[in-house]
Amino acid sequence: MTIIITAFESSPDKGQGLARDVRVRWALEEVGQPYDVRLVSFKAMKEPAHLALNPFGQIPTYEEGNLALFESGAIVLHIAERYAGLLPSDAAARARAIAWMFASVGTVEPPILERQVAKLLEGDRSWTSQRLSLIDERIRTRLGELSTRLGDADWLDGAFSAGDLMMVHVLLRLRPSGILEEYSSLSAYVARAEARPPYQRAFAAQLAVFNSTSKD
Repeated sequence: MTIIITAFESSPDKGQGLARDVRVRWALEEVGQPYDVRLVSFKAMKEPAHLALNPFGQIPTYEEGNLALFESGAIVLHIAERYAGLLPSDAAARARAIAWMFASVGTVEPPILERQVAKLLEGDRSWTSQRLSLIDERIRTRLGELSTRLGDADWLDGAFSAGDLMMVHVLLRLRPSGILEEYSSLSAYVARAEARPPYQRAFAAQLAVFNSTSKD
């Protein structure tokens, strides 16, 4: 059965590859599974048809036969468990890779998202500068810990896994801030992942959507 995912009809990241559908595209490219994309507008995301797939009116969603999923992490985990290529065969290594998936969205991503919200929605407030300073401190704490754990290794735990895929996509959200570049090991880690052909295909696919809709 054909896999169908949803993505922004007009992505707010302007083709930078930060929208969460890229995580799903990337995972499908890594495991060599074809997929179709249904583009949805911001209006359509809040209508009953889409809310039946994602009750929070967000993207991406994943459909395959009778299965419908939401939440990018859950979708990537499903793909990784169903198809070879993103999780180790060894049970302990597999569990560690999944733990890194949870760490990416549960530990590393929250202050990064908080920073984006503060800049986007609170940028004109008198206290924003102080708030951003506190957020950035929390981000740097997490990056320092992650950098220490990574050390000189190419990936977080042995071979590239779904844990690295999720973590790298979370870290990419920091690129506009310049904070990521303060950690050379993490910058190199992200660059290695971006150099992977499956990532490049996923990024190009999302960028093509932006380029086509921006000309309309």
